[in-house]
Amino acid sequence: MTRTIALIDVNNFYVSCERAFNPRLKYQPVVVLSNNDGCVISRSNEAKALGIKMGEPWFKCQAMARQYGVEALSSNYALYADMSNRVMSILADFSPHQEVYSIDECFLELTGFAQKDLIAYGQLMKTRIFKWTGLPVCVGVGATKTLAKIANNIAKKNIKFNGLCNLSNIKHEELNHLLHAMEAGEVWGVGRQLALKLKARGIDTALDLKRADPVYIRQSFGVVMEKIVHELNGTLCIDLEEVAPPRKQILSSRSFGDAVSDYQSLAASITLYMSRAAEKLRGQQSVASVIQVYIRTSPFKLDQAQYSNSMTIPLPTPTDDTRQLVKMALWALKRIYKPHYSYVKAGVSLGDLISKASMPLDFFTSPDSSDRSTALMRTVDRINAKMGRESIKLASEGFDRSWQMKQGNKSPNYTTSWEQILCVKDKAFSF
Repeated sequence: MTRTIALIDVNNFYVSCERAFNPRLKYQPVVVLSNNDGCVISRSNEAKALGIKMGEPWFKCQAMARQYGVEALSSNYALYADMSNRVMSILADFSPHQEVYSIDECFLELTGFAQKDLIAYGQLMKTRIFKWTGLPVCVGVGATKTLAKIANNIAKKNIKFNGLCNLSNIKHEELNHLLHAMEAGEVWGVGRQLALKLKARGIDTALDLKRADPVYIRQSFGVVMEKIVHELNGTLCIDLEEVAPPRKQILSSRSFGDAVSDYQSLAASITLYMSRAAEKLRGQQSVASVIQVYIRTSPFKLDQAQYSNSMTIPLPTPTDDTRQLVKMALWALKRIYKPHYSYVKAGVSLGDLISKASMPLDFFTSPDSSDRSTALMRTVDRINAKMGRESIKLASEGFDRSWQMKQGNKSPNYTTSWEQILCVKDKAFSF
């Protein structure tokens, strides 16, 4: 049986989330900025038309923004994560086999839906998601994940497809015409650097890549690129991952809104980042065997003294207990911290992660102690999930957050905070 896979992607996801709750932004050029309002990470079509590029530093765009009335918003990650969960929950009703690929993308297995009109089925997905969340999506359908990604790209860029492209029911010649119009670097898994190497070998377009010799591609670029060639020819080589594999490493870091030099502020930030990392660790039922802590000054301020350092510590016993992880992280921080420097970033990472269920026993940790730790962390996570993040936290996290990243124009947490929920009065939104 020929496989049929759909890729559903939310258009301009971060901007679309903001527009769903603020109709004033519709048809207006809008961008969403990264941490500390540094770079552009999401753009409306109107902002793209003005020439604002992805990843461009915001300070370079401000003159244009004032001239054309571009609305710049700080990232609201809580809102985006919640809206993503809603979209993925809706899509789960359309197929029993689903791979959540990213915060705004999802693969669905539609192989068993051959009796359906997939164009109508895809339009039903689009309609329901927009009706229930206010988010616009595009749907691409193909015989492989790579072709589904290409179909989605075509649906997004060509108005005649009305946001939905099914490559499985178009003629071979038309498919080749569409692939000829697409650069090789636009193919999923290729990227800019690899595209330059392909171009040097005469492979400029997606059609050129489809027609390339798989053996030659494998010898020159590796097995992943060989799989992409097969997928462009309709042979499935990259299957759906319905259960996301556990992370092998967990990172948590942020740039500070303002540079800090005192140890107490660094300790508070390290406690916060490690608490967040530990929560993610428990969420995937893993324990960490190694932690790393790092701090650094700004490499761009050459008129200031420069310093950066990190320390990696193997733990005597793998753990997911926030208290133990923070204790070791602060121990490391004391040894790498130097006063009189202006630090702009700090972070932690958890490494050598293993499943908690397969954690080896040791002679120095009693079962009762381990059980109490597990029960305590589970209780803390439940309370924070129900009452709000940081309802319970370690004292070393402190209450002074003057060092936190800048979010000068952040929208309310419309869907995750009762205090910030939208109120409707006299048919007008009240913020």
